Amino acid sequence: MDPHPLRTFFTVDAVTLARRLLGQRLVRTVNGRRLAGTIVEVEAYLGEPDKAAHTYGGRRTPRNETMWGEAGCVYVYFTYGMHHCMNIVAAGPGRPQAVLLRAIEPTEGLDLMRRHRPKARRDADLCSGPAKLCQALQVDRRHDGTDLLADKALRLERVRGRAYPDRLIAATPRIGVDYAEEWAPRPLRFHLKGNVHVSKR
Repeated sequence: MDPHPLRTFFTVDAVTLARRLLGQRLVRTVNGRRLAGTIVEVEAYLGEPDKAAHTYGGRRTPRNETMWGEAGCVYVYFTYGMHHCMNIVAAGPGRPQAVLLRAIEPTEGLDLMRRHRPKARRDADLCSGPAKLCQALQVDRRHDGTDLLADKALRLERVRGRAYPDRLIAATPRIGVDYAEEWAPRPLRFHLKGNVHVSKR
């Protein structure tokens, strides 16, 4: 049995976890500096039946192995030969679901984030997209498999005891999954309404 009392926070289906993650604080420590931000946009990926998920149809490879493991671990993948994207595993071992972190609102260490993201013209652009987020926080494939409940360099701090009410959350189709047929239009992207740090596409 996992000894960490907060494991149950992550051990739920991806939609439930996606909503729970909004408003929580993601923390990354780089060379002793704390970089942090509030999660404001996420997407849920529901595993084997989900045609947009990396584990659709039971696919299991070295690349997506982390998705099959413990809830609360980080699944990082490399895409288009240039970008990293960070997910948090949901559900638990043998149930390969995950939540993609699409955007955070930076709250700490913005000066260092700006150095990591020199093309960002304003602070609202620092982490407003999954690749931007990873670049700003210096997250890459080396962090794949990281346990957010055990690692000091990359972790989640719960600052909300319960999920935001539905009236404050927008639910829309996920971005960039047109290939997923009937799964493409499902409202599995969630973000805080009116937040300027949400991705623009």
